[in-house]
Amino acid sequence: MTHADPLAETLANARVILFDFDGPICDVFAGLPAPSVAQGLTALLSAQDEAAGAKAAQTDDPIEVLRIAHEADTELGQKIERALTAAEVRAVAVAGKPTSGAVESLQAARSAGRGVAVVSNNSTDCVRTFLDLHGLGEYVMEIVGRPSAQPHLMKPNPFPLITAAEQMHVDVTTCTLIGDSLTDIQAAHAAGTTVIGYANKAHKTNLFTEAQAEAVTQDMQAIADALLPGQVS
Repeated sequence: MTHADPLAETLANARVILFDFDGPICDVFAGLPAPSVAQGLTALLSAQDEAAGAKAAQTDDPIEVLRIAHEADTELGQKIERALTAAEVRAVAVAGKPTSGAVESLQAARSAGRGVAVVSNNSTDCVRTFLDLHGLGEYVMEIVGRPSAQPHLMKPNPFPLITAAEQMHVDVTTCTLIGDSLTDIQAAHAAGTTVIGYANKAHKTNLFTEAQAEAVTQDMQAIADALLPGQVS
């Protein structure tokens, strides 16, 4: 007999499944592109702090603009954070449907008796808005979004994963994270959880394998199929 399927094996050992939000569940900025959000935040930042604004102008990642703002000034960082949260809530309202296979994975996790939490560098407000909009709130027991005014606690820091485990009353090492970025893999390893890399872009398969994710999948539906084998989806 060949080795067990790493995806099925990783999921079989998980009491709680932690889902990253942007990627595995939703393409947050599909309808309101991230570069234009970053540009708006940078303009707001530049008006208050020219040097920080110049630094922020070099990225098209809204989360990175937030980090830069907080490094410059705590109060300014909080102002940018409020603007980012508002933009994220607007974005998920026009983001379209959940990632293909995401709904099935959330449902399968609960049907298989697993706990489900979302851990995200996006705001809790935007995660909750999207879940409610698509009738998915019933499948998610906890949401750990971006820690307010503490961007250093975002992934790759293990803090969100440890917090989610505490809220679910389980040891963090009994969880597995499904994430689509290197920071997810790093956060999982730092927390002591297993991690499944969702390679939604071709180059990520090798990236996640090299980063030693326990399993890699190109398709969220595979998560559902591994959790409930033998069921026709």
